[in-house]
Amino acid sequence: MNVEKTLTFPVKIGEDVVRLRQVVRAEAIAIGLSLVDQTKVITAASEIARNTIDYGKGGDVTIEVVNTSGRRGVKVVFADNGPGIVDMEKALTDGYTTGGGLGLGLSGAKRLVNEFDVKSTVGHGTVVTLIRWKA
Repeated sequence: MNVEKTLTFPVKIGEDVVRLRQVVRAEAIAIGLSLVDQTKVITAASEIARNTIDYGKGGDVTIEVVNTSGRRGVKVVFADNGPGIVDMEKALTDGYTTGGGLGLGLSGAKRLVNEFDVKSTVGHGTVVTLIRWKA
């Protein structure tokens, strides 16, 4: 996978989520994602950004325009140094929440992107990677 462009910034407060949405939208438009695919990757990124703030005590996001074999995509990677996820299987189940939400953040984001990966170490934090490819 080749990286064409990289942007990194903190995700610590609500205003950072707004900025994230704007940057992801701009990159999705730049590579020609359809409106539906733009909406999917923006929504997924927003969900994970909220989790990064609410559960991971803030962190950083890296947004990349990537390509492989002529196919282009938007890759968004969130990293925090929060408490980590104790039970990954439960965390990826619809309706499971440790907070007051609907429990659709991780599982919902996973359904909205083409590639989804989450790695977490209890006591050390979580890294979530999302990719939406141009069809």
